[in-house]
Amino acid sequence: MDGFGWFASSDYWLGRLVFQRGLAGLYAVAFLCAALQFRALIGERGMLPVPAYVRRVPWRRSPSLFRLHYSDRFFALCAWGGAALAVALAAGAGDAVPLGAAMLMWAVLWGLYLSIVNVGQTWYAFGWESLLLEAGFLAVFLGNAETAPPVLLMWLLRWLLFRVEFGAGLIKLRGDPCWRDLSCLYYHHETQPMPGPLSWFFHHLPRPAHRVEAAANHVTQLVVPVLLFAPQPVATVAACLIAVTQLWLVVSGNFAWLNWLTIVLALSAVDGTLVADAPALPDPPLWYAVLVAAVTALVLVLSVRPARNLLSRRQAMNRSFDPLHLVNTYGAFGTVGRVRHEVVIEGTDEPAARPGAVWREYGFRGKPGGVTRLPRQFAPYHLRLDWMMWFAGLSPAYAAEWFGPLVERLLENDGDTVRLLRHNPFPGKPPQLVRARLYRYRFTTWRELRETGAWWHRTLVREFLPPTRLDTTAPRNE
Repeated sequence: MDGFGWFASSDYWLGRLVFQRGLAGLYAVAFLCAALQFRALIGERGMLPVPAYVRRVPWRRSPSLFRLHYSDRFFALCAWGGAALAVALAAGAGDAVPLGAAMLMWAVLWGLYLSIVNVGQTWYAFGWESLLLEAGFLAVFLGNAETAPPVLLMWLLRWLLFRVEFGAGLIKLRGDPCWRDLSCLYYHHETQPMPGPLSWFFHHLPRPAHRVEAAANHVTQLVVPVLLFAPQPVATVAACLIAVTQLWLVVSGNFAWLNWLTIVLALSAVDGTLVADAPALPDPPLWYAVLVAAVTALVLVLSVRPARNLLSRRQAMNRSFDPLHLVNTYGAFGTVGRVRHEVVIEGTDEPAARPGAVWREYGFRGKPGGVTRLPRQFAPYHLRLDWMMWFAGLSPAYAAEWFGPLVERLLENDGDTVRLLRHNPFPGKPPQLVRARLYRYRFTTWRELRETGAWWHRTLVREFLPPTRLDTTAPRNE
């Protein structure tokens, strides 16, 4: 690589390999989530149908393949096709084809998922969607085994990782005072959106341990990311510290693929020569070098606004500055809740909500419901309805668009909707009435767990939705 040593280096072989294979695996999970959940959420008869959305939102705000044509069958074809392509790339298909073909495979993967996100509405308004798209866009230009990894693109991956971690660190320092006095972890494991099977135990760690957790978080998100730009092996050490911290988050809660994608990004900074001798990879073709240089210039220009956002006292988190999600801002838990509220949905087969009526509870897969049920581990799989139910517990405003359509579909026993649930208490015929009530949830103590076998204790707060029956005269939300 005499002529292109400044542009491409085989020393990055391991970082590119791990990043591409891991990223493809996460794309497979994302497409699987879309394929299995879309009909009830955004399908033709879904709660927020795609056809209605594309009619009212202009092209420039949300470019998508589904503006050219939408049907549930076509969406399913795209989702399952994207999953198959992602699995092929994770298995190494990109290294078995010419460079141009590999880039095309990654571009198709990115384009398909962009099309889904841009019509996904509130169900896809999560920071890890933009993160997956931004990482996927860079993956298009990373090349394959036909050329040494481009140095510029590998450094752009570090820039992305830096923004993810540093942005999250700054939003905490500027946000909730509990991050500054190191008390946020007194509450977070209990009030996080979707606790995991170990969250109860994390919550009951001694308070000094929670303070160490919070302090370690500040170090990992505000100091360590700067070291990603240091010479090796310092950058490798920094990347490994970030990966270990993310694994801690993986076992303490469910955050879809956010933590796993951050780990994959961190591993891209690992120096492959510390593991094995770098393979002799060919020089890149001129057209590829020119294209990578142009993409690098584009990303740097688009990075100006996200960089300003990092420095702003009014820092926004998880925001895209362009409809293609090329360069974004990130952050999480600038505010930590002290109290957990959960919306519990119930139905009855009695014709009137009289005293003594028997109400039966709908069970969700991930969100807390029955107090004796230990939270499950789902990440990196993303339960979109369960996550939005957590937001509904924070404020009814977060559920204004979709909660009514959800209740309507429960009153119909809609098959696509009830398949999103763990338990449908009305498998034979739909309920006559559905209601929702707001409860305060807290983890039980060690003593309560031993005596009752319950992981949660809940107390009724108020009515969230009064008993409601199906209005057969109202038009469907389509």
